[in-house]
Amino acid sequence: MKSPSRKFGMSDRVIPLGTGLAAIPERLLLAHARGEVLFIAGAGVSQPSGLPDFRDLVLRVYSQIDKPVYDVISNIPCTAHNQWSPDISALTNQQAAEVKRFINCEYDVVLGMLERRMDGETHTSSKIREAVASELFIPKIKPAPVHRALMRLADRGGALTIVTTNFDLLFEEAAKTLRQAVQSYSLGGIPRPGYGEAFAGVLHIHGAFDRNLSRTSDLVLTDQDFGEFYLRRRVVPDFIYDAARLFNLVLIGYRANDPPMRYLLNAVAADGTRFYDIKERFAFVGTGSSPDPVEMEDWKGRGITPIPYDLGNNHSILLNTLERWAAFSPINGKRNRVDTEVKRIVRKNRSSASDPDRDLFDHIIRRSDSNERVRLAGLASKQKADFSWLDAITEIAAENDWERP
Repeated sequence: MKSPSRKFGMSDRVIPLGTGLAAIPERLLLAHARGEVLFIAGAGVSQPSGLPDFRDLVLRVYSQIDKPVYDVISNIPCTAHNQWSPDISALTNQQAAEVKRFINCEYDVVLGMLERRMDGETHTSSKIREAVASELFIPKIKPAPVHRALMRLADRGGALTIVTTNFDLLFEEAAKTLRQAVQSYSLGGIPRPGYGEAFAGVLHIHGAFDRNLSRTSDLVLTDQDFGEFYLRRRVVPDFIYDAARLFNLVLIGYRANDPPMRYLLNAVAADGTRFYDIKERFAFVGTGSSPDPVEMEDWKGRGITPIPYDLGNNHSILLNTLERWAAFSPINGKRNRVDTEVKRIVRKNRSSASDPDRDLFDHIIRRSDSNERVRLAGLASKQKADFSWLDAITEIAAENDWERP
């Protein structure tokens, strides 16, 4: 006889929260309802506000610092990798080496090589870092809707926490527009992970710009910086290892070859083979209209569960998915939105309802406490729902294995 959890497919069911939206694993939605999800945001999140991703940032830095190299790398397509052979005859051996690393998407290494060539060593006022600051620190830049959606989802109930590798302060600005009070922390000042209220704020694990650009700060930007903060001081890995034991980490705004993936999550995946308390990691992955199964396996091979979505129309499906998730959140979502959805679903007999509608109804019931289930059962009864919906509520109420002990 199957257990109730297997009957309802808790372990592997995915829930599209609306038509045409990304399907999210239910185990992740339930973890979020318990306040056990920690979002980690990359450069892709800030692109809608007009900021570059890592690759484009490197291009912009070279356009300021080294025009001959820029003229070469600006013509290299994103998909080139090591199969591209540009004309480097006019470049020095050092410049040619940087081009080779750029083709291989090793952007942190490229900036490190450029900094050492131009400045001799890493320091907070190097030409490279000044160029980076001029490209990323834009006066009066506004947060995008995705920042606000993530700030709402970052609310664990009593503590609002989001991690980012971005240097910009757009999450802080988004919090202001939502009238949320958040603190900002960077590198060594970040609080230790925990379930309590002390673990809260916008946590810049790669550093952050000061609002006054005349004051410089540490930034994890080049390969040397990653070596310093990941390997020597271990500031970032120790934080992530602790967080991964308490929370399901959800990456958003990253590509598979971004430096944080290379330096950080592979190490966490290796740790997961030795420590059973490390929780599952997820990543929203932009794909074509049909996900590439090889690409999905590549993410899984890195110890990350991909959540694919169609990246067409400027990633609108991702934004709509996050906004819908935030609106449906049992922590700070809109109850009337959930009620409207339940009333719509139960107008049909359960047997004739679509699979996504049945799955969504079951999920809303499963994530609810006993009082909320009673309320929703009453709401369904007022809609004269057939008894199969009420029977489903009764069966789901017997499932307790998702709840934190």
